[in-house]
Amino acid sequence: MSKVIMQTIVSVDGYIATEDDQVGPLFDWFETGDTPLYEIDNSPRVTRQSHDYYRPMLDAIGALIVGRHVFDMTEGWGGKPPAGDHCVVVSHRPAPEGWDDSAPFHFVDDVTDAVHLAKELAGDRTVSIAAGDVGGQIFEAGLVDEVALDVVPVVFGTGKRFFGPLSKQVLLEDPDEVVQGDRVLHLRFRVRK
Repeated sequence: MSKVIMQTIVSVDGYIATEDDQVGPLFDWFETGDTPLYEIDNSPRVTRQSHDYYRPMLDAIGALIVGRHVFDMTEGWGGKPPAGDHCVVVSHRPAPEGWDDSAPFHFVDDVTDAVHLAKELAGDRTVSIAAGDVGGQIFEAGLVDEVALDVVPVVFGTGKRFFGPLSKQVLLEDPDEVVQGDRVLHLRFRVRK
């Protein structure tokens, strides 16, 4: 059965972007090392520690869940999921007009349905949930197994929160992994059930 992980890069004070969707220095650690993160030209170069933590996590993803805002901002990544083989988009709107129906993107209007579909699509691989409002809704519904934070040493003060607006406290276990990169600290926690 697939594991459901809520993961993204975050500021020390818990923001994934500013109110106007700027990420500032959150991705600066993608250029702090000499190890290519991907096997492509112009790949981000990270430290060996970050690569050895992050690359296996990316390779394990079978399906990604995002909200419509992220889908629209990225223009659906040109029809190719940025991680995994499938992307489930949580939205009350249908796919954009002219969208290629053969692209491995699936539009659903309910977070619980999104998780069930993503698990089916991922098989025994990981379901990765983008942080933010949709991720927070899935987290609050008790459907997340782990939380992975790539914490960058910057304080935004305001912006879009990692967990979105939560209405209750949720306990996590002690961190399973703590990996020090350059300009990033990778943390991984299991959700206490």
